[in-house]
Amino acid sequence: MEDNYIRHNKAVYLTQYHIIWSPRYRRSLLVGPIKDRLEEIIRTVCDEKQATIKALEIMPDHVHIFVSFTYREPIFKLIKAMKGRSSNLLRKEFPDLLKMPTLWTRSFFVASIGQVSADTIKKYIENQWKK
Repeated sequence: MEDNYIRHNKAVYLTQYHIIWSPRYRRSLLVGPIKDRLEEIIRTVCDEKQATIKALEIMPDHVHIFVSFTYREPIFKLIKAMKGRSSNLLRKEFPDLLKMPTLWTRSFFVASIGQVSADTIKKYIENQWKK
């Protein structure tokens, strides 16, 4: 068995999450340079928050991310940082996005990975384009 556990001071943990969110009105606008820039922003935020991206797929109308994150902070803070920073920067860099009242919906999906293997989640995210 691969040892994925994170050791920190007096704790050993493995907290992994599958996160999905979409643009307002589920518009298919996450393509081309917007998609590339969004991926860059998400990776930067995760690096800053010390979250490990295990899989990331940006579809035209939604984002899938499989991430390992600390037990010491609620996952919604990471999601808020990714969505907030990306909305701010993308709307500044791509003025066409200003036509929408907000870039992202207020909602998101998050599931902790416990009953399902990490490989199952990775395959699901990687096979999004094959549907």
